[in-house]
Amino acid sequence: MVQTTVLADVLESGTKLNLEAAIRGCASAFEQHQLEFGHGTHDALSEASWLVLHALDLSPLEAPDYARELSDEDIKRINAIVRERITKRLPAAYITGKTWFAGLAFRTDERALVPRSPIAEFILHDFYELIDVDETTRVLDLCTGGGCIAIACAMQLPHATVDASDLSQDALALAQLNVQDHKLQDRVTLIHGSLFDEIQGQYDLIISNPPYVDANDIDSMADEFRHEPLMGLAAGTDGLDLVRLMLDQAASHLKTDDSLLVVEVGNSAPALESAYPDVPFVWLEFQNGGSGVFVINKYELLQHADAIKAGLTVKSG
Repeated sequence: MVQTTVLADVLESGTKLNLEAAIRGCASAFEQHQLEFGHGTHDALSEASWLVLHALDLSPLEAPDYARELSDEDIKRINAIVRERITKRLPAAYITGKTWFAGLAFRTDERALVPRSPIAEFILHDFYELIDVDETTRVLDLCTGGGCIAIACAMQLPHATVDASDLSQDALALAQLNVQDHKLQDRVTLIHGSLFDEIQGQYDLIISNPPYVDANDIDSMADEFRHEPLMGLAAGTDGLDLVRLMLDQAASHLKTDDSLLVVEVGNSAPALESAYPDVPFVWLEFQNGGSGVFVINKYELLQHADAIKAGLTVKSG
């Protein structure tokens, strides 16, 4: 992992510099130092904009005055954040302590992964009309991390209660703060446990962004991703350790034949299809980017129970 090194100021004090020029200067520095993105932004310019606005206590959700002239104090604050991003390779969300998911603000720190799942689009667009929003009363979010998917589901499904489980006590502590911030304590219940171990009853929808990164990708991932908890990323040789268990156990926790299991597997999607060639996964398509999220209902899980059970014997590491 890259450690703190000596880095000259990106922006010079005592010069006339406006907000737009500062953002472009920071983006150039990010490119020069070959930073990796993917924790809410996808390029140097958008990440520089986010961090510069944060340094100046400006909201990234509002259009700023790009012609604003910066003071020496402004430049000093920007330089401090830019140095931290470059030298420590911290994801921007861990520097700001806040990010957005499904249009909602969430506290973010190293206790849980930075929220970035394309499942946000699925939730915001009425679950692509694959569920009856008015009839969905119980939702389970497995591997909830900081609670973003559970909270987004609760906001989009006002008649539903949501259970959210995770094996990490640290992640659940962060999730609790997010639940409180959104005043959902009466509708979102946090559960400590591994997958279905502590889960009672049945649900209309089970949704999950579990660990799914395979061993090769873990070995080659950029330094920015190494600040995130490894238990939220690593899932064996082929990335399917937890997904295999979900497929085997989910049916008994789904209410009806039409009740859905929705799981993100990211780059491990080809491995999943190879492991279960006869299981009819439906892959969601996203307008705003992202892939590797499948949907399957209880009926299909039961119909292919033997193949799914056989998959448990495959050693994925």
